[in-house]
Amino acid sequence: MRILKLIFKNAFRHKLRTFLTVLGVTIAILAFGLLRTVISAWYAGVEASSASRLVTRNSVSLIFPLPVSYKEKIRQIEGVKVVSFGNWFGGIYIDEKNFFANYAVEPQTYLQLYPEFVIPEGQRAAFFRDRKSAVAGYKLAAKYGWKVGDMITLKGTIFPGNWDFVLRSIYKGRDETVDETAFFFHWDYLNETLKQKAPGRADQVGFYMIGVTDPNLAADVAAEIDKTFKNSIAETLTETEKSFQLGFISMSEAIVVAIQLVSFVIIIIIMAVVANTMAMTARERIGEYAVFKTLGFGSFYISALIFGESMFVTTIGAAIGIILTFPAAEIFSKKLSTFFPVFNVATETIYMDILAAFLVASVAAIFPAWRAVNIRIADGLRRIG
Repeated sequence: MRILKLIFKNAFRHKLRTFLTVLGVTIAILAFGLLRTVISAWYAGVEASSASRLVTRNSVSLIFPLPVSYKEKIRQIEGVKVVSFGNWFGGIYIDEKNFFANYAVEPQTYLQLYPEFVIPEGQRAAFFRDRKSAVAGYKLAAKYGWKVGDMITLKGTIFPGNWDFVLRSIYKGRDETVDETAFFFHWDYLNETLKQKAPGRADQVGFYMIGVTDPNLAADVAAEIDKTFKNSIAETLTETEKSFQLGFISMSEAIVVAIQLVSFVIIIIIMAVVANTMAMTARERIGEYAVFKTLGFGSFYISALIFGESMFVTTIGAAIGIILTFPAAEIFSKKLSTFFPVFNVATETIYMDILAAFLVASVAAIFPAWRAVNIRIADGLRRIG
């Protein structure tokens, strides 16, 4: 207990220096936690992927469509449970800055495949009945003040024109990993309009979503689907939903790597700051350590004083940084919900914060402790006065 009391008093002997060091650690841990959360948000779609869902697209590129007639052939393949399909719509709400995910789907099969979208039964039935109806996520509806029954107009970019929808439902996610900023509507509404205005683009889909009876059959089913349409006018590429999501992330891998590097650089910088603080502290007390040695205190005791003080100061800063990460992430999430619809501080991020703080405290105390332990008593006492 005496050593703990001594560590506590030593930590506050130079209050301004301790305050500035704690502040630096707090900011560093806060920045590290936010950057790690950004990386987690980048992979949120991958984490939310289901092992029992496959995605089939044109083997050349996602921008090339597939015939809607493929649906029945896919459904006949052994191991296939449900087949749905859709098109990325790419509509704009009022202004180009109001970007959010919007796509056309086959409603019944789509919601059967994605039970994580929780919709009240009455709203679900209303959505199925009305071909001009649409469903929006809870966060998206809250952002624009939409209510069930509102008329929403999107300006098409891929499919030109103004498209009117009646909002029949607002869904919530089954858990916090579900994106609540999506907007989807009837594929039939899109297709029937195309038949009138651009017949050459009708009866085509952008992708198929396939549910399999057993996740262990996913690879075999994917291979069988691609084999079925080999040498056709539109060959397919089928992969698991997780692989499909990873394919998107790989396009921005350089950005993710850069964010990771910056997060580690922050830890290295704060490590240097804490090490400088502990070096100054040990140099000022070198005479006191010589006195401890004269009284019979060993290397372990002196090292414990220095490591303990480093750990104490760093822990205070890290604890405040971790606490502040949550409200900061909440603000970040609201401001950038368009780009990061799922932005939650993961438990792994907190563990990494704690590990980083422990490493900073330990590394920063190594050299001061080594110097205090190895200085000769006569040299240390010479510093007194």
